[in-house]
Amino acid sequence: MTETTGLAKDAGWQMGVRRTLPLPPEPVWEFLLGAGLPLWLGRTVLGQEAGEAYATDAGVRGEVRSRTEGRRVRLTWQPPDWSHDTTLQLTVLPAATGTTIAFHQDRLASAAERAEMLAHWTAVLDDIRAAITPVGSA
Repeated sequence: MTETTGLAKDAGWQMGVRRTLPLPPEPVWEFLLGAGLPLWLGRTVLGQEAGEAYATDAGVRGEVRSRTEGRRVRLTWQPPDWSHDTTLQLTVLPAATGTTIAFHQDRLASAAERAEMLAHWTAVLDDIRAAITPVGSA
Protein backbone atom coordinates (compact mmCIF):
# COMPACT_ATOMS: atom_id res chain seq x y z
CA MET A 1 0.00 0.00 0.00
CA THR A 2 1.42 3.39 -1.03
CA GLU A 3 1.09 6.37 1.29
CA THR A 4 0.36 9.68 -0.39
CA THR A 5 1.41 12.79 1.52
CA GLY A 6 -1.59 15.00 2.17
CA LEU A 7 -4.30 12.49 1.30
CA ALA A 8 -6.60 11.90 4.27
CA LYS A 9 -8.98 8.98 4.50
CA ASP A 10 -12.07 11.11 5.20
CA ALA A 11 -11.10 14.69 4.30
CA GLY A 12 -9.69 14.45 0.79
CA TRP A 13 -6.40 16.19 0.22
CA GLN A 14 -5.17 18.42 3.04
CA MET A 15 -2.28 20.67 3.90
CA GLY A 16 -0.91 22.66 6.81
CA VAL A 17 1.62 25.45 7.20
CA ARG A 18 2.78 27.35 10.27
CA ARG A 19 5.10 30.12 11.40
CA THR A 20 6.20 31.17 14.85
CA LEU A 21 6.52 34.90 15.49
CA PRO A 22 8.27 36.63 18.42
CA LEU A 23 5.03 38.18 19.71
CA PRO A 24 2.43 37.27 22.37
CA PRO A 25 -0.76 35.54 21.18
CA GLU A 26 -3.28 38.30 22.00
CA PRO A 27 -1.96 40.98 19.61
CA VAL A 28 -1.38 38.36 16.90
CA TRP A 29 -5.04 37.23 17.14
CA GLU A 30 -6.25 40.82 17.17
CA PHE A 31 -4.18 41.59 14.06
CA LEU A 32 -5.32 38.48 12.15
CA LEU A 33 -9.01 39.11 12.81
CA GLY A 34 -8.71 42.89 12.46
CA ALA A 35 -6.30 44.93 10.35
CA GLY A 36 -4.57 41.77 9.04
CA LEU A 37 -7.74 40.03 7.82
CA PRO A 38 -7.23 41.20 4.20
CA LEU A 39 -3.76 39.58 4.20
CA TRP A 40 -5.12 36.07 4.62
CA LEU A 41 -8.82 36.11 3.79
CA GLY A 42 -9.33 39.20 1.68
CA ARG A 43 -11.33 42.36 2.18
CA THR A 44 -14.45 41.22 3.98
CA VAL A 45 -16.22 41.19 7.31
CA LEU A 46 -15.92 37.90 9.16
CA GLY A 47 -18.80 37.10 11.48
CA GLN A 48 -18.56 35.99 15.08
CA GLU A 49 -21.09 33.15 14.92
CA ALA A 50 -21.24 29.78 13.17
CA GLY A 51 -23.25 29.92 9.98
CA GLU A 52 -22.47 33.55 9.16
CA ALA A 53 -21.57 33.93 5.49
CA TYR A 54 -18.78 36.06 4.08
CA ALA A 55 -17.59 37.08 0.62
CA THR A 56 -14.32 38.82 -0.22
CA ASP A 57 -13.60 41.47 -2.81
CA ALA A 58 -11.70 38.77 -4.76
CA GLY A 59 -14.79 36.55 -4.89
CA VAL A 60 -13.80 33.99 -2.22
CA ARG A 61 -16.89 32.97 -0.30
CA GLY A 62 -17.83 30.75 2.58
CA GLU A 63 -19.20 30.71 6.08
CA VAL A 64 -17.92 30.59 9.61
CA ARG A 65 -18.08 27.05 11.02
CA SER A 66 -16.76 27.83 14.50
CA ARG A 67 -14.80 30.49 16.31
CA THR A 68 -12.95 30.18 19.60
CA GLU A 69 -11.95 33.71 20.46
CA GLY A 70 -8.20 34.18 20.77
CA ARG A 71 -7.42 30.70 19.45
CA ARG A 72 -9.13 29.36 16.32
CA VAL A 73 -11.52 30.12 13.50
CA ARG A 74 -12.82 27.44 11.11
CA LEU A 75 -14.61 28.37 7.94
CA THR A 76 -15.49 27.14 4.52
CA TRP A 77 -13.37 28.67 1.76
CA GLN A 78 -14.18 28.65 -1.93
CA PRO A 79 -12.47 30.76 -4.61
CA PRO A 80 -14.71 31.89 -7.48
CA ASP A 81 -13.13 29.49 -9.99
CA TRP A 82 -13.57 26.35 -7.85
CA SER A 83 -16.66 24.13 -8.04
CA HIS A 84 -16.25 22.98 -4.42
CA ASP A 85 -15.56 24.48 -1.03
CA THR A 86 -12.85 23.48 1.42
CA THR A 87 -12.48 23.78 5.16
CA LEU A 88 -9.90 26.30 6.31
CA GLN A 89 -8.73 26.58 9.90
CA LEU A 90 -6.62 29.39 11.32
CA THR A 91 -5.10 28.65 14.73
CA VAL A 92 -3.07 30.91 17.02
CA LEU A 93 -1.01 29.01 19.62
CA PRO A 94 1.33 30.15 22.39
CA ALA A 95 4.90 28.97 21.71
CA ALA A 96 8.12 29.06 23.73
CA THR A 97 9.46 31.85 21.50
CA GLY A 98 6.20 33.74 20.87
CA THR A 99 3.13 32.68 18.93
CA THR A 100 2.57 30.08 16.23
CA ILE A 101 0.13 30.90 13.44
CA ALA A 102 -1.13 27.78 11.68
CA PHE A 103 -3.30 27.32 8.60
CA HIS A 104 -4.84 23.92 7.93
CA GLN A 105 -7.01 23.23 4.90
CA ASP A 106 -8.80 20.05 3.96
CA ARG A 107 -11.32 18.81 1.41
CA LEU A 108 -8.94 19.80 -1.38
CA ALA A 109 -9.71 18.08 -4.69
CA SER A 110 -6.28 16.87 -5.80
CA ALA A 111 -2.55 16.75 -5.20
CA ALA A 112 -2.18 19.72 -7.56
CA GLU A 113 -4.72 21.74 -5.58
CA ARG A 114 -2.87 20.81 -2.39
CA ALA A 115 0.44 22.02 -3.85
CA GLU A 116 -1.24 25.26 -4.99
CA MET A 117 -2.63 25.89 -1.50
CA LEU A 118 0.68 25.03 0.20
CA ALA A 119 2.35 27.72 -1.90
CA HIS A 120 -0.52 30.16 -1.32
CA TRP A 121 -0.68 29.83 2.49
CA THR A 122 3.13 29.82 2.80
CA ALA A 123 3.20 33.16 0.94
CA VAL A 124 0.35 34.44 3.14
CA LEU A 125 2.31 33.57 6.29
CA ASP A 126 5.35 35.38 4.88
CA ASP A 127 3.17 38.45 4.24
CA ILE A 128 1.71 38.27 7.76
CA ARG A 129 5.17 37.95 9.29
CA ALA A 130 6.40 40.98 7.30
CA ALA A 131 3.37 43.04 8.33
CA ILE A 132 3.32 42.22 12.04
CA THR A 133 6.86 41.38 13.15
CA PRO A 134 8.69 44.34 14.73
CA VAL A 135 11.74 45.57 12.85
CA GLY A 136 14.86 43.83 14.13
CA SER A 137 13.11 40.57 15.06
CA ALA A 138 12.11 37.56 13.05
